[in-house]
Amino acid sequence: MSTLVFLEHHENELLKPSLGVLSKAAELDGEVTGVVLGSGVGDLPARAGKYGAAKVLVVDKPELEAPLPQPRVDALASLVRDRGFDTVLFAGSVLAADVAAGLSARLQAGLNWDLTDLVEQDGELVGKRPALGDSVFVDVGWKGEPRLALIRAGTFEPKETGAAASAEVEQVDVVFEDFSTAATMVEQAHAESEGPSIEEADVIVAGGRGLGSPENFKLVEELAQALGGAVAATRAVVDAGWYPYATQVGQTGKTVSPKLYIACGISGAIQHKVGMQASGVIIAINKDPNAPIFDFSDFGVVGDLNEIVPKLTELVRKRKS
Repeated sequence: MSTLVFLEHHENELLKPSLGVLSKAAELDGEVTGVVLGSGVGDLPARAGKYGAAKVLVVDKPELEAPLPQPRVDALASLVRDRGFDTVLFAGSVLAADVAAGLSARLQAGLNWDLTDLVEQDGELVGKRPALGDSVFVDVGWKGEPRLALIRAGTFEPKETGAAASAEVEQVDVVFEDFSTAATMVEQAHAESEGPSIEEADVIVAGGRGLGSPENFKLVEELAQALGGAVAATRAVVDAGWYPYATQVGQTGKTVSPKLYIACGISGAIQHKVGMQASGVIIAINKDPNAPIFDFSDFGVVGDLNEIVPKLTELVRKRKS
C-alpha cells in the first residue's frame, strides 16, 4: 500500500489522534507518508518521523491558515492524483470529517468512517466498524482506490518507532479552486478550560447523574486537579446542561484512552462504555453494587461518592505534598 495520513495540528502541535493513526499505518505493509497542511507550520512536519512517517509532504500556504475544509480538499486531491496514493487515513475530528467527505466526493472514492481498527486480510485492507450501538463489530472494505478511512478519535495511541527523530520533508505547491477560497473564517471560539483536554490527558475523572446536581461536579474537578488530569462527563449530564458538551465521553461524544479513568456516579451503560473501555485502569465509584460499570472496572468502590471523592482528593494531595 501507499498510504497518506492527514496530520491535523493546532497551536503548533500535531494532534495526538493523528499521530495515533500514523503509528497504526506504520504497522501495516507499505510506505507511509504524512501530510501537513497549514500556514507557517515550522518544524511540525519533521516531528512526525518518530511515529512512523518515512516522508512528510507539506503544503504551507496562506490559504490554509484558517481551519477550513475546502482548501484542504484541493491540496489532498492534488497530492493523491499526482503521487498515486491508494489509501488516505484521517483521525476523527470535526475538520477531518469535513475534509474526508469533501475528498471522497472530489475523487469519487469510497469512504469508511468511525473505524476502530485496520487490518490486512488476504492482501486486502479491512476496516473494523462498530454497529448496533457498538455491541458488535463488522468488517468493511472498499470497492476501488483510493480508499479513504476516518478513524474514531482516540482509537490508536501514538507509538514512537525508535527510528530517526525526523522524517524527510518535502515542500509541495498546489493550486486552489476559486470556490475553495471564497469562504472566510470570521471568528474561532474556544471553550475556556484548565488543564489537559480529555483527548490528551493520562488521567480522567468523569462524573455522571449519580453526582446528584451540577454543583457537585466541584468534587470531580478537585480530584482531577489533584491528579493532574481532566474532567469528563456522560451524555445524560451534558444533555441536562450540567457540564459542557466538549467533555462528553461515549458513543455520541469522544473516545478516550487514558492510563487512569475514574468514574464517579456513572452507571456504565453501553453508550458510555464504548467511549472509555480502552482506558488502562478503570476505577468506579457508585452506591449501586449492581451498576453495570463494575462489570468492566479494574477496581470498584461501593458507597456514597460525596464522602469518598473528597477523602480520595485529600489523600492524593497529602501524598503529593
